[in-house]
Amino acid sequence: MQAGPSGLADWPRPFVFRAMHLDGQTFGVGQTFYFDINLFDLSPQNIAYLILTFAQLSREGLGPGRCKVHLDKVVRRNEPEFPIYEDGSIRGEGAGAPLELDLSPGTEEVSKITVRFLTPTELKSGQQVAVRPNFHILAARARDRISMLRGLYGDGPLDVDFRGFGERAAEVRMTRCQLETVRVERRSSRTGRTHPIGGFVGEVEYEGELGEFVPYLRAAEYTGVGRQTVWGKGAILLAPDRRGPQWI
Repeated sequence: MQAGPSGLADWPRPFVFRAMHLDGQTFGVGQTFYFDINLFDLSPQNIAYLILTFAQLSREGLGPGRCKVHLDKVVRRNEPEFPIYEDGSIRGEGAGAPLELDLSPGTEEVSKITVRFLTPTELKSGQQVAVRPNFHILAARARDRISMLRGLYGDGPLDVDFRGFGERAAEVRMTRCQLETVRVERRSSRTGRTHPIGGFVGEVEYEGELGEFVPYLRAAEYTGVGRQTVWGKGAILLAPDRRGPQWI
């Protein structure tokens, strides 16, 4: 186990899976499917290791019956015409520029947003799991995750006023909350143990001075927010508001 900073026993993984579109799907022989993986450690060596890991995993089998599959291609979502991996080989020309997100506030005033929690989400506040995603909790967990990933796999933790950020986030109001609790368990094929990976899903509206926080939430669309994001939890989306800016 790798020793982590600030008392972490194990470092957060530098990736998250996005495969919601595969839920409940069954594929026959010869059919193809895809999934997304958002990767935050862009070392060429580590990208190669990740690809080789999935190539090996595909030969060992996926799904409940460990069916054999073939890893056909790996592409960047913003550069699909330049495969990183194809025909059994890693191609250096596919390793183009990564997607970069600016965390600086935009020039346009934002007073209302809707956040969709697409997959089960759990946000910790103190030592407890929050019952509702009050904005200061959501914003803080998004900020902390971005800072942690940047500190471990990038140029260092965020250089921001964490206390001031939290105080300003606490002034944002929750004006609508439509959530439901999803109870899901994950069973480890290696140990046979089950792990709860549930949480809440739904939509929440927030109002206040939001311009500072929108870039962090847009970044959290890629990183996920809250607990167990590597398993696909905490996927969020800023929904468009017909009376305001169209964020997607």
